[in-house]
Amino acid sequence: MIPVDIVPGALIRLPTQPDWGLGQVQSVIGQRVTVTFEHQGKVVLNLAIVSLDVVDDP
Repeated sequence: MIPVDIVPGALIRLPTQPDWGLGQVQSVIGQRVTVTFEHQGKVVLNLAIVSLDVVDDP
């Protein structure tokens, strides 16, 4: 199940990769989320495997 706050435009962090910096959700298709991170670039993540932290105030 995808958290309701994981939507395009949401700002997130990947707790297991803090050096990637802040990310912005680009798209959500099923369990796959495409995120563009400050220091890593575009990454496709599977929410069945990873959990993302939504950032309310960067």
